[in-house]
Amino acid sequence: MGMEEIKKKLQAELDQLEHDLHFALPKAIQHAREFGDLSENAEYKAAKEKQSMVQARISLLHQRLMEIDSIDISKIPTDSIAYGSEVVLYDLEKEEKVTYQLVTSEESAPEKGLISTVSPIGQALMGKQEGDEIRVKTPTGFRNFEITRLTTIHERENN
Repeated sequence: MGMEEIKKKLQAELDQLEHDLHFALPKAIQHAREFGDLSENAEYKAAKEKQSMVQARISLLHQRLMEIDSIDISKIPTDSIAYGSEVVLYDLEKEEKVTYQLVTSEESAPEKGLISTVSPIGQALMGKQEGDEIRVKTPTGFRNFEITRLTTIHERENN
């Protein structure tokens, strides 16, 4: 999934939520008000809670769109792990190699080797280079890896 696809996906969700916030929810709130006493009105409380959750999600989506727009490929390092890098790690305990590509949280699919730059392993890898060892806290305990190969986004795009 490229940046444009992510932006389209986020924008589509944003458009739907803004429609809900400005049209569907006000109708639900108005409908609930017609039942009278608001202090014991479960429908009114539910509609107001949903309204506040929708506003929070809208705010988060605006923030993510701004963050994605600010990703400048030319400023991504050419010699260390960053967004878009593909890394081959050697698991020192399991004695096996695993390959990951660092992506945005929207693109993350660990089962396909796509890990978010904000995941524990993604954070541990950021800024590291070939030959470095990292220690990552996982739900099953600590794991140790050696970075055996790094292909940055620049090298990947030029191949």
